[in-house]
Amino acid sequence: MTISFNAIPGLQVGHAQNLDAITGCTVVLTPNGATAGVDQRGGAPGTRETDLLRPMHLVEQVHAVLLTGGSAFGLAAADGVARWLEEQQLGFEAGPTRVPIVPAAVLFDLTIGRANIRPDAHMGYEACQNAVAATGPLPLGSVGAGIGATVGNILGPPARMKGGIGAAVIEVLPDVFVGALIAVNCFGDVIDPHTCRILAGVRKLPDGGFADTMQLLTQIPSEPAGLGNTVIGVVATNATLPKEMVNKVAQMAHNGLARTIRPAHTMFDGDTIFALATGQGPTGNVNLIGAYAAEAAAQAVLAAVKEAKSLGDTPALADFS
Repeated sequence: MTISFNAIPGLQVGHAQNLDAITGCTVVLTPNGATAGVDQRGGAPGTRETDLLRPMHLVEQVHAVLLTGGSAFGLAAADGVARWLEEQQLGFEAGPTRVPIVPAAVLFDLTIGRANIRPDAHMGYEACQNAVAATGPLPLGSVGAGIGATVGNILGPPARMKGGIGAAVIEVLPDVFVGALIAVNCFGDVIDPHTCRILAGVRKLPDGGFADTMQLLTQIPSEPAGLGNTVIGVVATNATLPKEMVNKVAQMAHNGLARTIRPAHTMFDGDTIFALATGQGPTGNVNLIGAYAAEAAAQAVLAAVKEAKSLGDTPALADFS
């Protein structure tokens, strides 16, 4: 059985974007709440509400997670998500009100479109509206948080290729699903783990082909500029897991990035993965869920570059196929 990421029981997903500025955001709503965790591994993160997701902290469940472009400016989009949740009376019950908890992570896309226009509260609110109104499979590629994503950034904009947002869902047991939604905006190259071939990354100019970021690292005597990076995503299951185990799933999911991005987790990447367990299925085996979260993340990375479209003078894999 094949389902879209937004069809995992307990999830609603919506994109919003500005095509002129080539930036956008993607929200994952969990109207009935979901146990949440996070694992952050890159050296340049931009995040919100991540500490409270870790074990030994009060909040157990969230009602939304936001992935957004715009670098640190893009965190403003979370305010719009919080406003939408407040209108739905969703959030952490705190005496006279409910406080919406909106964990968020950003990627850097300021060099492809217009740097002075970033996701804001209006765009975050719009993404929530789109999530509720969505029908059919979730659009992938150059949409939402992935619209301004690029890959292979070691030599700067002229040699890079288009990234995007990708997803994959695996039915690990009857009616138990594990999925990943990944916005791929990496410093390194995207690798097919089965063939070890580069699918998208830094290009040789003017000759064509790939220059290979790993090789370039041995040839560049000083630190490269490194702007324009970070892979962010959400892995989710409808299984029931406690908070500590959901954090373990987020940790294991990073193995999917390591399989498909070379190198991953550099000082120029803010790689961050959230994990959600909606609890609408049976109690899950964390080893099973975590192992397949990594596999789903790997598949989602590949889907991101395969579905991407060229924008802002940045070519996509589809242009060379």
